[in-house]
Formats: sequence, structure tokens, C-alpha cells
Amino acid sequence: MSGRGELLVMSEEPVFDNVDEERLYRKQHLAIAFRAFALRGYNTGYGGHAAVRDPAQPDWFWTNPFGRPFELIRTSDLLLVDSEGALAEGDGIVNRAAFAIHAGIHRARPDVVASVHLHGVSGMAFSALAGPLRPITQDSCAFFEDHAVYDEFDGPALEPVDGQRMAKTLGPAKAMILANHGLLTVGSSIDAAAFWMIRLQTCAQVQMLAESTGRPVQDVPADLARHTAQASGTDRSGWFGFQTPLQLIVATQPDVLE
Repeated sequence: MSGRGELLVMSEEPVFDNVDEERLYRKQHLAIAFRAFALRGYNTGYGGHAAVRDPAQPDWFWTNPFGRPFELIRTSDLLLVDSEGALAEGDGIVNRAAFAIHAGIHRARPDVVASVHLHGVSGMAFSALAGPLRPITQDSCAFFEDHAVYDEFDGPALEPVDGQRMAKTLGPAKAMILANHGLLTVGSSIDAAAFWMIRLQTCAQVQMLAESTGRPVQDVPADLARHTAQASGTDRSGWFGFQTPLQLIVATQPDVLE
């Protein structure tokens, strides 16, 4: 995926010969993720951000400019933020909360290449319940024993300690519900982290809909939920799952690659 409107559909995540190619790939997929989030209405005001490590400097990351609408983000709009939170490349404002959260998580999790935090309506509503996601559908089983609940809300997460606390609660999981705040997901690629965010938002909405009926909601038995998670909750599943929205965005919004 190197030019305007070009798209190579793959069944496996590519391996790169040099960091320049890998950097472009990561940046393009991050920009595409923001367009996919916008298409689903996850861009509530100026809240929400995602980050992907720079392949040459893994303690630095690319992220969205503060205040830039998700619908308009292009690859060239992304900002490179250094390990101290300073702008190293790009034109825009670094989101202080984005640095606090993503830097803390990336430092604690060397396996994480990308992380996403959004304030989608379903995610925020579910976060107000401050409880875990139940394995009530095949899709929600992907998060079984693989997500956490962070219940320490004390205002905007603006300081490094906030990201450190979130990282400690997240542990080795791929997703976290931030009580009274929103949702967070991570992955070994921006594709996987973005897909898990899309799926987590949907699963949160489904659970609230099911529970709002007032009727008993049946959980999938633990052994079956665990088996389902092993089949559909892997990073590769997440990466591949994002290829569907990716194709749509590139075909209909080719300027995202600019």
C-alpha cells in the first residue's frame, strides 16, 4: 500500500526489508483506522487517540494531532512524538493525554506495537457500568479472560503516572474498560488494535441491549468461551479482521494515503 488509492489485499501481515517501508505501512494503517472509527461515529469531539510505534525508534510513536477530526486525517497529518512527549515530526498539537496513556502502556508492554483509546458513545456508556464484558456472544468471547477493568477514574489522564497505572491494570490483556471514561485496546499491529476497538465497542453495545430487556442473559460456558477466544481472539485474527474496513476506506477515501 504505497500510493493514492492503491490496495494490496493480503492474508498475512507483511514483513519489510527496511524501516522506511514499515514506517509508511504503519502510518497509512493508523490513518485508515481513524477514518474507520469516524465512519462508526467514534469521534466524539476532540477526545480519542491512537498510537503506533516508530519502527526505527520504538520508544517514539506516531499519533493523531489534537483537535483534528478523524474524518480528515491523512497519513501526512500524523505526528511523531518522542519519549519525553515532545513533537519530533509533523505539524500540529500533541495531545497531552495521548502521550500519558500510550507512552505508559508502550513502555510496560514491549509486545504492543499500537494502542487505541476512544470515547465512543457505546464505550462510554458501558464504562459507566464499571464492569467486565460478559461472554454472551461469539464475538464477545474473543475478550474472555483477556480484558481488564480500570476503576481509578480521577479526572483527565494527563500525567505519566496515569499511563503507568493503566498499564499495570491492563497487564498482559488486549483490552481494558476505563470506568467512567471509555475503552482501550492494544495489539501487535495497528490493524489488530483498531479491530479490537471496533469489536469491543460493538460487544459493549450488544451487552447493554441484551441486559436492558430485563430478561436473563445467558453467558457462554467458560470452557467454550475460552475455546472460542483461542480461535478468534488472537492478534492475527485481529489483524485480518481489520482488512475488511481497510479495503472500504481505501476504496472510498483514497486521500487517506496522502
